[in-house]
Amino acid sequence: MRDLSGAVFKAACPDCRRSIELAAGAIRLAIGGSRRTTFYSFTCPDCGASVRKPAGERIVQLLTGGGVRALRLHSRV
Repeated sequence: MRDLSGAVFKAACPDCRRSIELAAGAIRLAIGGSRRTTFYSFTCPDCGASVRKPAGERIVQLLTGGGVRALRLHSRV
């Protein structure tokens, strides 16, 4: 397995429309009980905007595999 602790993620800010690079620690991932409540968020380092985007299964896998910590908003029984 590759070490992705230094992973950098590319994202776009919808406010300033800039393409940015973020370290894993700059991204927050929330996993909810549905697609509507599963998302990642970050603060744009260029304009300061708070950005929230939906995260499908593939995005969740990429982010967690790259070291982004996930907050689970539900519990499985």
